[in-house]
Amino acid sequence: MKKKITLNLCCLLGTLFSTIHLFAASKVLNIFAWAGEIPDQIVRQFEKETGIKVNLSTYANNEVLYAKLRASNNPGYDLILPSSYFVDRMRQQNMLLVLDKTKLPNYKNLNPDFLKPAYDPTGEYSIPYLWGVTGIFVNALYFDPKSIKKWTDLWDARFYNQLMVLDDIREIFSIALLSLGYPANDPNPAHIKEAYLKLKTFIRNVKVFSSDTVVSIMIDDDATVGTAWNGDTYKAWKENKNLHFLYPQDGFVIWVDNLSIPKTAPHPDTAYAFIDFLLRADIGKEVALATSYPTANLAAKNLLPEAVRNNATAYPPPEVMKKGQFQTDLGEDVLNQYEKYWEILKMGG
Repeated sequence: MKKKITLNLCCLLGTLFSTIHLFAASKVLNIFAWAGEIPDQIVRQFEKETGIKVNLSTYANNEVLYAKLRASNNPGYDLILPSSYFVDRMRQQNMLLVLDKTKLPNYKNLNPDFLKPAYDPTGEYSIPYLWGVTGIFVNALYFDPKSIKKWTDLWDARFYNQLMVLDDIREIFSIALLSLGYPANDPNPAHIKEAYLKLKTFIRNVKVFSSDTVVSIMIDDDATVGTAWNGDTYKAWKENKNLHFLYPQDGFVIWVDNLSIPKTAPHPDTAYAFIDFLLRADIGKEVALATSYPTANLAAKNLLPEAVRNNATAYPPPEVMKKGQFQTDLGEDVLNQYEKYWEILKMGG
């Protein structure tokens, strides 16, 4: 009898310790996100409210995120922030979890305009978080903003060796394709070659390629005209009121950074908890103010100061947004063609 009681007690303790271990493991959240898009104070508040320990790692571009997830069957990330066209790629490659919206009560706070976009037509694999538009910035001390209306204007001889241009292959080719009257996501090889030939005459106007020092370059007048994201321009404008952001009449790209859960996530429940936390109106507002990027959370936007939510650079009006195109994945063959032409362009040809 004593042996049986001892055995039962051992089984009970083993089950208890296993449960405690599983509970402790579930109180962890491993995030892999764009640098600067999840403010530290937001992470600390989530940890304080939930008791969940957050491990936040960051990356500088989608390619790093994609390579990390592809290199291992289980890299250990619970939550990632892929941009639009990488959501498209990863969902097609069965890398993302189909999201259970019943676990996201605050999903209702999202802006309907960002639900079921071209890169995730069913809206099953991604939650829109922060977004932006690629357009033209102009410093009014040096150039008249009214004299620039389209991408094609940037080919003008007056901009010789003057432009700051985003150091991003997709962005550059989108500009060329749109200036030719083609869609930004055009996969036609003949059109891409035509875009490359047009870019050959554009390169002479480029002073600097940059994506990570854009704000400081604009603030310090190191470049006074070129291409930029609206959020960066808005952030720089707070320090340099001579800056203007223009939405090209020949169209522009809309990008969205999204919250997604990898199919291999070890702690999907904590990922759901954090996504729903970010979808709260008060939290979304704080994220938008801290990052200066527009939020896809409509309830959060409505809490922003009037001067912010009515700023046409940060939040373009609906009639302007109609000219935008969401980025979608173009496939490896098209990207390889881009990269081939990109290398030639960077070498001056």
